Amino acid sequence: MRVLVVGASGLLGGEVCRQAVAAGDRVVGTYRSNPVELAGVEPRRIEVRDRSAVCALLSEVRPDAVLSTAYDNTDWATTADGAAHVALAAVGAGARLVHLSSDALHAGRPEPYGDDVPPSPVHMYGAAKAAAETAVRAIDPGAALVRTSLILGEGSKQLQLCRDALAGRATLFADQIRCPVDVGDLAAAVRELAATDHAGTINVAGADAVNRVELGLLVARRDGLDPVGLRSGTMAAAGVRQPADVRLDSTRAAALLRTRLRGVTEFLAA
Repeated sequence: MRVLVVGASGLLGGEVCRQAVAAGDRVVGTYRSNPVELAGVEPRRIEVRDRSAVCALLSEVRPDAVLSTAYDNTDWATTADGAAHVALAAVGAGARLVHLSSDALHAGRPEPYGDDVPPSPVHMYGAAKAAAETAVRAIDPGAALVRTSLILGEGSKQLQLCRDALAGRATLFADQIRCPVDVGDLAAAVRELAATDHAGTINVAGADAVNRVELGLLVARRDGLDPVGLRSGTMAAAGVRQPADVRLDSTRAAALLRTRLRGVTEFLAA
């Protein structure tokens, strides 16, 4: 396969590239500001907010599959408009599209979220992700839209947040619950979805639901850090408006894919 990974300089995009190269695919990886330096990957600088540039790149590369992982949680145009531009270009190139979405588009509730639950964003990033899904589905009804959770792996912002909280430099919220996923598991699932005809949303998250404090304690145990100094609190007390309890039910992905989505307690112990 000839694969185009949009956002190859990110944690997930980089892992997708590495796995694709190892599988013998021809890989082109895009970046905006941080150059891609991965063996076997052809790096291409692109601004996803520039529709004509994105369309020109895909017209040139003619990929079999486009794995779209680029986002910016502070920039609507990158997250929402950029996703639409990639979808439009993928359709024009006749490429299979797998778009990465997020559990951030849900408001939070006591019950787990199924794959097809409509978005209910409560902050800007969640709204941008919801808008991105709407655009991608309208432009390319055959695309797979992967809703995932906290992505963990070396270099992950999520792991660094835990380490900062253990050092007293940040706060982890006990009322913020997620289903963290290992970056290697997620990358394998994304690549596998590219070879299927699945269309629409699908949850691809870890098997365990943990709150942020529990995650910090798991990281402390894995890294041999003293958990006594972990700074914790609640979003309610801090007045933070973010989704609280967002658990993704990945039953459909487990039935469809060969990739096993491990729980956080398992992959952090590995």
